[in-house]
Amino acid sequence: MELSLYHLVKEPKVKKDKNPLLLLLHGYGSNEEDLFSFAGQLPDDYFIVSARAPYALPPYGNAWYAINFDAGMNKFSDNEQAVQSRDLIVKFIDELCSAYPIDNHNITLIGFSQGAILSYAVSLTYPEKIKRVIALSGYLNMDIVNKALHTENLTRLQYFISHGAADQVIPVEWARRAPEFLKNLGIKAEYHEYPAGHGVAPQNFYDLLSWLEKTK
Repeated sequence: MELSLYHLVKEPKVKKDKNPLLLLLHGYGSNEEDLFSFAGQLPDDYFIVSARAPYALPPYGNAWYAINFDAGMNKFSDNEQAVQSRDLIVKFIDELCSAYPIDNHNITLIGFSQGAILSYAVSLTYPEKIKRVIALSGYLNMDIVNKALHTENLTRLQYFISHGAADQVIPVEWARRAPEFLKNLGIKAEYHEYPAGHGVAPQNFYDLLSWLEKTK
C-alpha cells in the first residue's frame, strides 16, 4: 500500500494486537532522518514513524509549507500550504492505522520547529485523533487551526512544550504563549525552557522521555 507521505518505521520490540504510535514531524529544510536519529532511545513499545514533508527544498531538505520573505525581509508563512499539510498528516495517520497494527486511540505527535507548529494545528483541529503532543522549538499559529474548536474533545489532549531561551529562529516569547492558551481550554500542558538555541538539548530529551513515561 502506497502511503501519502514517504516515511521511516521502527517497529515495536514488544508487539501487541495494537501498539501506540509516535509520529515524528521534522522542521523546515530537514528530512525524515533527522528526528529518526532519536528512535533508538524512544520507548520500545511504540511504532515509531518519521514522515518526510511533502515540499522538496533543494538540495536535500523538505518543508511542510513555504516560508517567504517580503521586500523588508519580514518572513511569513504560507498558511494555505500549512493547512494542506495539516490535513495531509491526518490522512497519513489514518493510512498508518490501516497499514500497521496501531492503536488509533494512542497517537503521539513529536514535532520540531515547523513540525511542532503543525503538531499544534493537527491536534487542536482534530483532537479526537491525537492523545499527546511533544512540541519542540515551535509555536501555536492559530491561523492554521480550525476556528470551530471541539472543546469536548480537547480536554483529553496533553502537551509537552519545550524551547531554547536563546532560540534565534523562533523567539522564546512566541513559545511561552501556547501553555497559557491551552490551559485556558482545560488542556494539560507542561512547559520547559532550556539555556539553548534552536535545537533539542540533552536535558530536553531526557525530560520528554520522562514525560512520555508518566503520561502513558
